[in-house]
Amino acid sequence: MHLIQAILMGIVQGLSEFLPISSSAHLVFTSNFYKVFKGIEISVESNQEIFLDIMLHLGTLIAVLIFFRKDIYQIIKALYEGFKTKNFSNPDFKVGMYIILGTIITVVIAYPLNEVAGGLVFKPAIVGLLLVLTGGLLLVSENFAKKCVEKKSVGLKNSVLMAIAQGLAALPGFSRSGLTIATGLLSGMDRTTAARYSFLLSIPIILGASMLYPLVKLDITEVLTYNWTAIVVGTIVSGIVGYVCIKYFLKFVAKFSLAIFGYYCLIVGLFTFIFFMGR
Repeated sequence: MHLIQAILMGIVQGLSEFLPISSSAHLVFTSNFYKVFKGIEISVESNQEIFLDIMLHLGTLIAVLIFFRKDIYQIIKALYEGFKTKNFSNPDFKVGMYIILGTIITVVIAYPLNEVAGGLVFKPAIVGLLLVLTGGLLLVSENFAKKCVEKKSVGLKNSVLMAIAQGLAALPGFSRSGLTIATGLLSGMDRTTAARYSFLLSIPIILGASMLYPLVKLDITEVLTYNWTAIVVGTIVSGIVGYVCIKYFLKFVAKFSLAIFGYYCLIVGLFTFIFFMGR
């Protein structure tokens, strides 16, 4: 594990976690392109690389926690007061319950896909095709949104559909933010509301994954041998880039179409499929 590799992957994670272009796909692409140019077998992946991937996600989790700290506080407060007083009318209480329900649905769908997702790390060509599908869905959802009256609130139907989309995004190439935001648009939400809820919905899942892997699979004696300078720097970079990305992405979606990201996914997905086809 080299410092430059960790920094590059930190930048990629920070940008792609919140943009609808699939962070997992771009981490797969970055790692495999690096291996090709270094003459390393694509099928080889060290535990250190897996751990770095988890830490990079932790970096972007910290970014979303800091950016949405006021929203998170209001949701937690509403949940506490709602259960205490038995008054469930607060909109923040409802959003909190939707996130809890959405997290359960996500886990139910994503868990069976975990083994398949792990295998796709070594099949960037297939990941490229899944990214093409993400691009197609973004373009379809934008076209649909232009013809519908947008709703600015999160409802039960929206939250369930977005949770299903988030579960399917366990497969690298299916962008978590791309699928959830597109699903939000297709279910009648406006871009800004769909994007904000998508980010909030991601918090329990990223937090759970960041905690579960170290507890279940890490060998402490092996971890001590890792290049911690590279890992820490990469994590910090992913957090900083992620925070900036959230800030400006929300401003972008409030004014502009997501079609540009759809075309980006189509182009990068096709290029990656062609480049890695047969490797």
